[in-house]
Amino acid sequence: MKFTILGLAAILGSPALASEDIADQYPASVLYSKPVEVIPHVFSAIGATAPPTYENAGHNNNLSFIITGDGVVVVNAGASYQLAEALHTEIKAITDQPVKLVFNENGQGHAMLGNSYWTNLGVDVVAHVDAAMAFEENGGMSLRAAVARVKERADNTEIAAPTITFEDEYIVEMGDMKIEARYLGPSHSPGDIVIWLPEQSMVIAGDMAFHERMLPIFEDTMTADWVETWETAFEPLDATYVIPGHGHPTNMDQVRRYTHDYLVYLRGEIGSLIENGDGLAEAYYVDQTPYAHLDTFEELATKNAGRVYEQMEFE
Repeated sequence: MKFTILGLAAILGSPALASEDIADQYPASVLYSKPVEVIPHVFSAIGATAPPTYENAGHNNNLSFIITGDGVVVVNAGASYQLAEALHTEIKAITDQPVKLVFNENGQGHAMLGNSYWTNLGVDVVAHVDAAMAFEENGGMSLRAAVARVKERADNTEIAAPTITFEDEYIVEMGDMKIEARYLGPSHSPGDIVIWLPEQSMVIAGDMAFHERMLPIFEDTMTADWVETWETAFEPLDATYVIPGHGHPTNMDQVRRYTHDYLVYLRGEIGSLIENGDGLAEAYYVDQTPYAHLDTFEELATKNAGRVYEQMEFE
């Protein structure tokens, strides 16, 4: 298969250029970075690996799209109306094919707050039923947080629910592409899905997989379930190309190292601590130095350790 220079570097596991210290890589647009073609016909606008800020306009996740030959499929609506509109501007500069479908990778604001831009154009938005429920419960809070954070860059953003929901899989055959949205099981947040392109051996993994920034463990992130989902459903995809939820396109070895292996490592460290009779206060200081080079380490490492302790003491 022919692939781009970026795709080749990703497969070889070459160091990427992402850094949480770079405020904005594409000043001409509200997008953090200009979309790049990862493999033929599959593009992604790589978001910042930092937390959402005014400078990055809340674009700290990957906004991808697939040009099928008979229309465009977008993966993630973005964290605001303006981000969705900016992505559409980039799509229209590349192809005359219309956007026909949008997938939300989960129910978080960075996946769904841009929905209203697309639904106003009459484009269907697809999400897992649990993600739609999570956004129904938390979308208002996500919007208020976005407005406080990015101010006028959130103008025109309104809450819009997905128009189509599914439970296990949603398969689209459009143009030259077969696109499979799959719910593989519990992982990072309710309703996380992956977009699997079987003929290209590519997975747009969403928040199933991290590698350049430390993954966050939320109160409802069940780490034992995430590990099981990875081992029984995600790893067997044996994808050649991986577009993670955050950070540059890469390969399965890299996301395994910094997602599955990190979860297993942290659970092992916390498990040893519990066996020794130590408490939550000690858990915050568990050794995570093997992952200290990852972006957002300072913001997330101690929180992750505390949440894993709270989970594991009741397992």
